[in-house]
Amino acid sequence: MYAWLLIPGLTSIQPRQVCKLKKALYGLKQANKEWFAKLSSFLLSVGYTRSMNDHSLFINSSKGFFTTLLVYVDDIILAGKDKEEIERIKQALNQTFKIRILEI
Repeated sequence: MYAWLLIPGLTSIQPRQVCKLKKALYGLKQANKEWFAKLSSFLLSVGYTRSMNDHSLFINSSKGFFTTLLVYVDDIILAGKDKEEIERIKQALNQTFKIRILEI
């Protein structure tokens, strides 16, 4: 018997039927790429622009202030002088991704 037939909760009416994943699972090769693509599109939608020199650096220069967000694997470094913008983006990230905030 095939191993996939022994998975609890997975039943197949037709033999040799497979399931198609609609999103990447943690631990798969494409999971990191999919996560970064989702994070990037989110940051671009809230007003950040991607640096031309480093694809993991996002910049927001609104209201005369400069805020930067740097992504490294699954960590984010957020820096800037506009405390309101920093709080806004932290809340938006938390609502979308459920983040833990570690402050220095």
